[in-house]
Amino acid sequence: MTSSAPAVRARRRTAAALVLCAGLTAALTACAGEDPDEGTNGVGKLTAEQIEKKTRAAADAADAVRLTGKLVSKGGTYTLDMRLSPDGGTGSVTSKKNTFALLRVGDELFLKADAGFWTDEKGDDDSSQAADKLQNKYVKVPEDDPTYRQLRGFTEKKTLLDGMLTLHGKVNKGDRDTVGEVRTVQIMGGKGEGGTLDVSLEGTPYPLRVARGGGGGSVTLADWGEDFALEAPAEGDTVDYGGDLPKSSG
Repeated sequence: MTSSAPAVRARRRTAAALVLCAGLTAALTACAGEDPDEGTNGVGKLTAEQIEKKTRAAADAADAVRLTGKLVSKGGTYTLDMRLSPDGGTGSVTSKKNTFALLRVGDELFLKADAGFWTDEKGDDDSSQAADKLQNKYVKVPEDDPTYRQLRGFTEKKTLLDGMLTLHGKVNKGDRDTVGEVRTVQIMGGKGEGGTLDVSLEGTPYPLRVARGGGGGSVTLADWGEDFALEAPAEGDTVDYGGDLPKSSG
């Protein structure tokens, strides 16, 4: 008598192979037809110029943003951690020698730093006395002081964003990426030499990261539209120096 077991096992193996092949074919078909923009805000389907227009409009319309990173200019390299709104800004700036806090409410601008900032390079008695008086206090910067305009620029949302979000050269679309856990699409000036922006593919198409052309630094933009406290410092924590600010190491 001839056993039928080998034939049964062969049929089972054939059936299993057919099921496996069918599953693999379905998976490959699904992958081939997968839409990379599914579940996104659709910005990735637009041209580079359209993406740039949308992300600039979103940034301009936002009530607030937080900037962290480095800016490099002819005046030096600055590390920023600033929260900005149309009404003012607050945060810290680190230059080559010092870290200082800035706070602007409307047109009132305040600067806070340690004694090392307020002690000028000569280190004479007058400088030391001024440093003792001003250290870790919010010093009101007179609007006619030469440093007012420069320092105020770090607290102005429009000024900073206009400078950072401008791409130079023909705008092109780059790769897909992520900033944190948020999917992004990149646009760039030229091949990147004119700067790059990573634009959110989720929710509002805010710019989430910018690399400035020519080695001008890289900044992350977050907390779009999130309110933050913006109040003038208490009277006891403030020094109104009057006229021009004293010379300092900063």
